Amino acid sequence: MTRTAVVNDYNHPQPGATSTLTLDEKVAREIRNNGISRPQGYTVSFHANPEVEKMHFGPKHPMKPWRLTLTNKLVLAYGMHDAMDMYKPRAADYDEMIEYHKDDYINFLRTITPKDKLELENNMWPYNMGDDCPVFDGLYDYCSLYSGASLDAARKVTNNQSDIAINWSGGLHHAKRAEASGFCYINDIVLAILQLLYHHPRVLYIDLDVHHGDGVEQAFWSTDRVMTLSLHKYDKLQFFPGTGGMDDTGPRNNANPGAHHSLNVPLQDGIHDDEYIQLFKDVMDPCIATYRPTAVVIQCGGDSLGGDRLGCFNLNIRAHGACVEYTKRLGLPMLVLGGGGYTPRNVARLWAHETSVCIGTDLHPSLPSHTPFIEHFAPDKTLYPDLSHPARYDNKNSEKYLRDIVENVHEQLRYVEGSPSVQLQYVPPDLGALREEIEREMEQEKEAGDFGRRRKERGAGGRGEYAH
Repeated sequence: MTRTAVVNDYNHPQPGATSTLTLDEKVAREIRNNGISRPQGYTVSFHANPEVEKMHFGPKHPMKPWRLTLTNKLVLAYGMHDAMDMYKPRAADYDEMIEYHKDDYINFLRTITPKDKLELENNMWPYNMGDDCPVFDGLYDYCSLYSGASLDAARKVTNNQSDIAINWSGGLHHAKRAEASGFCYINDIVLAILQLLYHHPRVLYIDLDVHHGDGVEQAFWSTDRVMTLSLHKYDKLQFFPGTGGMDDTGPRNNANPGAHHSLNVPLQDGIHDDEYIQLFKDVMDPCIATYRPTAVVIQCGGDSLGGDRLGCFNLNIRAHGACVEYTKRLGLPMLVLGGGGYTPRNVARLWAHETSVCIGTDLHPSLPSHTPFIEHFAPDKTLYPDLSHPARYDNKNSEKYLRDIVENVHEQLRYVEGSPSVQLQYVPPDLGALREEIEREMEQEKEAGDFGRRRKERGAGGRGEYAH
């Protein structure tokens, strides 16, 4: 038979010739070039469920879960997964979410859909649903997925399976017990801290988002087992959420155990790298020395970067990461979460860099050429673009103002009478579900005891004399 151009000899691909092997080889080269290896003396875990990345708030909404896709692609392209334990966490279930949130609110999130939101419009306003917190397809799944990842990360820390646990899909710090707020529906941070409190007597929560971490502060308002420290832009009337002033330090009544355990660092527009890093150190050091936390949760909102769509600071990626590095050096069990950030390419760069901080590696600034969606990082295709020049905002933070902030933090800490011990009289006030369960069990035990007592007393010679 005559050979034609249609029929050709089959050439078996040689090792390394297929696209999969080529990609593996490129990643292996990045691992070698960046010196990536598993950390010595501690374990880092990475918790990510790709289903979260598919969610969509709407075409005009600034929250883009797709930023997680860009983040995870950078992590994998650099080969950082080789240095971590990688987990695909399950979604949080109903019972786990009502550990903090009210059951009627969770039931609402579980049942509401875009189709019936017009019919149920009057039922939406009590839960603060609307433009900022829209109803979209898969809303409940989205909430349970990112919350499940934070719970999984917290459990790995409490089980000593991980020393640093990362969940970039979490950090949604505005959600309240019975309402959504600021693009946040479920407060995964509160749920994760409640997990930590089963094993750790004192947890320090640090918030680097440009917006005040009001939801977490409110949840632990009346307990001394959690200290919250939030660095954020503050303008009571013009900037969301309008809370977190210098005098907002917890309950006014000093007899309340939560008094002076909510520390706020209210900043003005335009703060730069060096000032921010120094300020962070100046407020962190006395917090650690006085409170002596046994675990740390840090929220790494990327909207504090320069050039963010909703932010107003002039920070670069390395400056933001320096705060994570400083916290890591404490050597405490550490939960690292995402948060705000509305310029997706810069958020991805930030969280890739802070992942490298957690594993103790310095990354090459040029993004790997095989990074998926690398065109989104054009034209420079670098991990560290200059986000502070030209500065979008003038720096309105004077040296005196920053000194006043530090002095105020020191003053508040004077009222903290040493670190609380494990045997505390008070528990976090929002452990409602756990408290109710324990009370039910105690009541059942009491009823069972009374029944047994009455049974034994039948036929006895006198009241209280047990028959044998």
